[in-house]
Amino acid sequence: MNLSEPFIHRPVMTAVLTLSVILFGLMAYSQLPVNDLPAVDYPVIQVTVGYPGASPDTIANNIATPLERQFMQINGLEVVTSKSGQGVATFTLQFALEKNIDAAATDVQTAISQAIGSLPADLPSPPTYSKSNPNDQPIMYIALTSDSVTPGQLYNYASTQVGQRISILPGVSRVNVYGTKSAIRIKARPAAMWARGITMDDLSAAIKGGTSYTGAGQLDSSSGTAILRPQGQLETADQYNNLIVGSTNGAPVYLRDVASAVDSVQDERVNMRFWVRGYEVPSATVIVAVNRRAGANAVEVSKSIRDVLPQISSELPGSIRVTPIYDRSLSIVHSVADVETTLLIAFVLVVMVIFAFLGRATDTLIPTVALPLSLLITFVAMRGLG
Repeated sequence: MNLSEPFIHRPVMTAVLTLSVILFGLMAYSQLPVNDLPAVDYPVIQVTVGYPGASPDTIANNIATPLERQFMQINGLEVVTSKSGQGVATFTLQFALEKNIDAAATDVQTAISQAIGSLPADLPSPPTYSKSNPNDQPIMYIALTSDSVTPGQLYNYASTQVGQRISILPGVSRVNVYGTKSAIRIKARPAAMWARGITMDDLSAAIKGGTSYTGAGQLDSSSGTAILRPQGQLETADQYNNLIVGSTNGAPVYLRDVASAVDSVQDERVNMRFWVRGYEVPSATVIVAVNRRAGANAVEVSKSIRDVLPQISSELPGSIRVTPIYDRSLSIVHSVADVETTLLIAFVLVVMVIFAFLGRATDTLIPTVALPLSLLITFVAMRGLG
């Protein structure tokens, strides 16, 4: 007795098994994940430290060196790459392939905490880290455009209502917003300052002193307690222009006498343009770039982002348009579609060649049934093995 004999003598059992293979094969195929292969993602942590106004040498000596000493003590760390620039330092920490990304992030946070005492005391904020490889390309770029909203306001919408919503999705490691924030820029006039005896340090100290929040205490009475809230924060350019920055011969010197405050953005050199054939160029553009977490399925992450975009768009002002301009998962999905088309063409060619050589439809029926069953059994095995 050979392997084929039981299937020949029991045609009902053979038909049931064939239908079972077809059913489970189709179910397994529909459940197979779609992703780019090979999936070899090294655990990488990126650390960023901002120190405005500091030169690259100051950044390297006072920030990069203490942090590097602590990072080198982390187990499983293979490569440390640091870059010191004007006012910012970035570190790329690559760990061994078997290192868990969450455990690596915990070790990095511990190293940062231990290095805080060695960093400058006037550091605006502690170092931050993200579970992403800076060499990886974002899986999606999203454009926010508007003709009535200013670039600074559009950046605020992108950072808060778009970036924060997308960053909490599963598989998303980092969301970068490319644009510039709203800001009030104060442009000093050196000649006017010299004529009134005002130095740059005097101007800086006056601005800091006039825009600080202070706790003024509270008033207690038999009827209740009232919290004192002094209006110490200036919010408009006109308020800054009316700020007293010094005195000359007993007369107050206002900021407008030695400088000019204007509503602008933090970096006036940033100018982003969004151009689509057949449409006018919008007056304000901000780009949101989404990076996936190491090991996450790019297709699933991209789908979750596309599913949440309509809800985000409905919560934004009607003048703001949300447009996905690049999706890396589409090339993966299209590649799988090409494989499906290739398998179908190959199956048809094989059947035609067999029929051309044998010349009998009954003999050609055997490979016509065997080839799809082989593929379906393969899908079941792939689904079972993960």
